[in-house]
Amino acid sequence: MSTSLKTIDFEVFGCVQKVFFRKCTQEQGKQLGLRGWCQNTPQGTVIGTIQGPPDKVVEMTKWLREVGSPASRIDKVELKNENSITDYTYLDFDIVRKKI
Repeated sequence: MSTSLKTIDFEVFGCVQKVFFRKCTQEQGKQLGLRGWCQNTPQGTVIGTIQGPPDKVVEMTKWLREVGSPASRIDKVELKNENSITDYTYLDFDIVRKKI
């Protein structure tokens, strides 16, 4: 029996840089057993990709919308490119620090 997995891209708007948002996102993702990445953008948002079991992906997107890091202020979250996948693209949940 193959396990169905979901992948989804996200962008979080608000006060989400310099408030440990990426670190908390990474920790939450790992706690939920998800894989993917996140990084800051020059526009002041945080973007990334989440991959994992559909229920855990839903839980993570809810966390991105409603919780975030303790010092963050989330104005909105955009989700796009949601798809079913048969295998992971990523080995872990990483913070990407290179410039985009």
